[in-house]
Amino acid sequence: MQDEISLLEKTAYEIRKEILKMTNSANSGHPGGSMSCIDILTCLYLRVLKHDPKNPEWEERDFFVLSKGHASPALYGILAYQGYFPKEDLLTFRKLGSKLQGHPERIMLKGVEITTGSLGQGLSVANGIALGLKLKKSQSRVYCLLGDGELQEGQVWEALLSSGHRKLDNLCVILDRNKLQIDGKVEEIKSEEPIEEKIKAFKYNVLKIDGHNYSEILDAFETFKKTKGMPTFIIADTIKGKGVSFMENNVDFHGKAPTNDELKKGLKELENHIKEIDREKLNGEKRNSGLLRQNAS
Repeated sequence: MQDEISLLEKTAYEIRKEILKMTNSANSGHPGGSMSCIDILTCLYLRVLKHDPKNPEWEERDFFVLSKGHASPALYGILAYQGYFPKEDLLTFRKLGSKLQGHPERIMLKGVEITTGSLGQGLSVANGIALGLKLKKSQSRVYCLLGDGELQEGQVWEALLSSGHRKLDNLCVILDRNKLQIDGKVEEIKSEEPIEEKIKAFKYNVLKIDGHNYSEILDAFETFKKTKGMPTFIIADTIKGKGVSFMENNVDFHGKAPTNDELKKGLKELENHIKEIDREKLNGEKRNSGLLRQNAS
């Protein structure tokens, strides 16, 4: 299990590097919220979601809706690493004529289920997909990622009311709760607390996790799969700009690209994280090997 988690962690850090490079190359984009949710997307695409990069329209696939469409660099990064398109295309992000627009466009890029960007609309679409799958008696599931600033949109609450009423137990909503939006702290702009109690009132099974803890993320998705008769809502506490010290919890990087100097510093920090994972894995192997020798003697 630890080897699996180490692989997921390394993949997420590699994609964080791509997020920095994408936004730097475009000199625009939203790196902070992309980096806060990438651990969740890595678990989802590598271990949970039924999908096929060679057959994006596979009828039995699960569906992912990125309601917080401004976090497109995270989605593009994971899609490239899963083989939906060449990694080299990531540097065309936000360029004229590119398939990788600032917000995901379904008609332009395979692997993007829904065009998003206008906040508050993704869950309504996810509801429709989930209900359609129910009517077809399909075993496929729907996953929808929201931002916590996005919860200030009234349409989200209408959608929550609908999915709870319809008992859409094939729907999993994940809240990337990094506590910052473009204008500052969510609690100061428009407090949403108590989130857990509010969502429960809409007839959801609510789970609270550390959105950077892989065991908790994977366990939450397993709980969702076992939950019957109601949709699941995962409150994932995350850190905006996770992985780069000067970006973490820094609202400036909600919608600001790193400069060339910041890119170099950020890439170095992320590479150090990857090396530390390798060192911990090696030390663990050495400890296990020592224990085996002791037990054998």
